[in-house]
Amino acid sequence: MADAYPWQDSLWQQLAGRAQHAHAYLLHGPAGIGKRALAERLMASLLCQRPTAQGACGECKSCLLLKAGSHPDNYILEPEEADKAIKVDQVRDLVSFVVQTAQLGGRKVVLIEPVESMNINAANALLKSLEEPSGDTVLLLVSHQPSRLLPTIKSRCVQQACPLPGEAMSLDWLARALPDCSQEERVELLTLAAGSPLAAVNLHAQGVREQRAQVVDGVKKLLKQQQSPTQLAEGWNAIPLLLLFDWFCDWSSLILRYQLTQDEEGLGLMDMRKVIQYLAQKTAQDKVLNIQDWILAQRQKVLSKANLNRVLLLEALLVQWATLPTQR
Repeated sequence: MADAYPWQDSLWQQLAGRAQHAHAYLLHGPAGIGKRALAERLMASLLCQRPTAQGACGECKSCLLLKAGSHPDNYILEPEEADKAIKVDQVRDLVSFVVQTAQLGGRKVVLIEPVESMNINAANALLKSLEEPSGDTVLLLVSHQPSRLLPTIKSRCVQQACPLPGEAMSLDWLARALPDCSQEERVELLTLAAGSPLAAVNLHAQGVREQRAQVVDGVKKLLKQQQSPTQLAEGWNAIPLLLLFDWFCDWSSLILRYQLTQDEEGLGLMDMRKVIQYLAQKTAQDKVLNIQDWILAQRQKVLSKANLNRVLLLEALLVQWATLPTQR
């Protein structure tokens, strides 16, 4: 059975307790909160021949086939390669599955994740199946960025927001998931993951705290003119581009916030507080706004998988960052 997370309990009861199911659900919310696991749990329950309030029984013929990955009435649609688009041909294959009769005599269940990775042709090809799926078919669409979906797709689904757990519940769960980390480290990981506990575990696995320390050290050396933008851009080769843009975006927001409020509690994680304060005091506000606009525009390009020259992009970012304190 798919993992069940404590912050999904009431949502699960609401979904599983329905007497009649919608033909399409859109499960949406931030990445790293367990939406895929929730969709898999619901999928197993919908296919199960003897479901309980907790979900699938795990023992009937349908559950055993699903566990073996050979259930004939189950279809999972995702990008063929990580971070790539779902193509129109993949959706056409799905559509031909939807029009078939269920082989086990029950429901057919389709899971699509992430649904925003469909290109425009693929999304249009899916619309007819969403409008009138044949037989007893339920489509489960999982989205981390519902704002990127066609309105026509959203309007054909029951939209279900999935909750981001509160900090106390997340830290309690992380204490069990990451027992070797200190509470301080878990708080830091959760902050870096924007409150998403599963994202915090993934960041820990990729060594994010070490990566962050390397970047913070580099930024300090850059401002003291001990390292050049080029050296840093080349040295940060192993660090995900999106992570770097997330951090610089966050730091520019914190600089602006401090300029407006002078609130020392709102300076973010300890590692950059003095730098944020220094830049806030030494930089003209319009200069901070300009670099923030630029960072947001480049971050969007990174998100849309544009073909970018990584080193040149980071150099451009660091050249601007290095000139911030001279522009008051």
